[in-house]
Amino acid sequence: MSAALAFTTLPAGAAPVTATQAPACPTGWGSVAKSGAAGTADPLKAVRTGRHACFDRMVIDVPGAGKGVGYWVRYVSQLRQDGSGRPVAVGGGAVIEVRVAAPAYDEAGQPTYPGRVGRPLPGVDLTGYRTFRDTRFAGSFEGETQIGLGVRARLPFRVLSLTDRIVVDVAHNWTGAR
Repeated sequence: MSAALAFTTLPAGAAPVTATQAPACPTGWGSVAKSGAAGTADPLKAVRTGRHACFDRMVIDVPGAGKGVGYWVRYVSQLRQDGSGRPVAVGGGAVIEVRVAAPAYDEAGQPTYPGRVGRPLPGVDLTGYRTFRDTRFAGSFEGETQIGLGVRARLPFRVLSLTDRIVVDVAHNWTGAR
C-alpha cells in the first residue's frame, strides 16, 4: 500500500510555518465599554466559562432568545447592585460588569438560574485560568441580569452576541503573545 505525498509550493521569499511558530493572539479588542441592543423575555439559564490559548471565555446562555440578547459590558471601579446600589465585592485586579438584557427568572417570578447575590456563580470553577479570578452574581432586576467578572488586570476584551447567548472573551495580555 503506498501513500501519496502532497507538496505545496510557497511564494518566493515566504518561509514555511513550523510547529513551533504559533500565530499571535488578537489584540485589537480594546478595553472600552461595549454594548448591543436587543432584549428578550426569555430567561437566562446558565453561565459557563472556558480557557483558550489567547483568552478566557464566559458564556451566558439564554435558550429561546431567537433574535439575540442585548448586553452592556464594561470595566467598573466597583460593582454595584441594580436597584439598591449596594456594592458587590469581586476579587481580582480589575472588575468587568456584565449586564444581560434577560431576566434570571420566569414569568411567574421563579428563578431560572441558581445564582445568589454576592456569591460566586454556581458551577463555575476558575482554577487554572490565566485571566479570570472571580465571578459574582449581582442579581436580576427589571428584566436585566448583572454579573461581576474579576480579572487579573484591565485587559482587552470582546463581546459576541449570538442568537441565544452572550460571549465575553478577555485576552491574556495586551501584546498578543501566547
